Amino acid sequence: MTQDQWNAVDGYFTDLLAPADEALAAALADSTAGGLPAINVAPNQGKLLHLLAAAQGARSILEIGTLGGYSTIWLARALPADGRLITLEYDPHHADVARANIARAGLDKVVEVRTGAALETLPLLEAEDVGPFDLTFIDADKANNPHYVAWALKLSRPGSLIIVDNVVRSGKITSAHPDDAAVTGTREMFELVSREPRLDATAFQTVGVKGYDGMLIARVVA
Repeated sequence: MTQDQWNAVDGYFTDLLAPADEALAAALADSTAGGLPAINVAPNQGKLLHLLAAAQGARSILEIGTLGGYSTIWLARALPADGRLITLEYDPHHADVARANIARAGLDKVVEVRTGAALETLPLLEAEDVGPFDLTFIDADKANNPHYVAWALKLSRPGSLIIVDNVVRSGKITSAHPDDAAVTGTREMFELVSREPRLDATAFQTVGVKGYDGMLIARVVA
């Protein structure tokens, strides 16, 4: 299989099952125009997040890593009118682009973008007692994945879902890469999840327009 074949299959799936609308297309276009890296989830992955949130019956969602708000829009659209999504973004410019994209999608009353290092803003969420969250999506700096999962668990309830993106690292996840903090952090996250009795999890590999990667999905069981 080649990248061109993966792209073609993703395009086929997306055209039939996750076609872009004005708000989603504009979010991607404005992210590109704003100089944001093209590391957003693929459209079919965004639809997967939407379906998982809807199947979960989520009323409260936490996202760690906003970028331009593309995945935020997919997730927030699964919420009821009185639902809430809090998304954490380190970069102030990324956060500004995301706020504009979210407002254009008509979701600014549902979504709150908080700016700052997530490991500094997550304790504030705990102090404000805004949880528990029904679903947490983690797609930020991979070196801190174990810390983000630990916080997600702390801010969850039995039955909550925790989803972590980019866990395959183009296959590097199977061997130690001490010079790659993203691989090291993701491996530590897997080890944490495997030892944590309160989590029941699996992971899967994906190929497509984003190359070779994958996701972890964990359910809080206690």
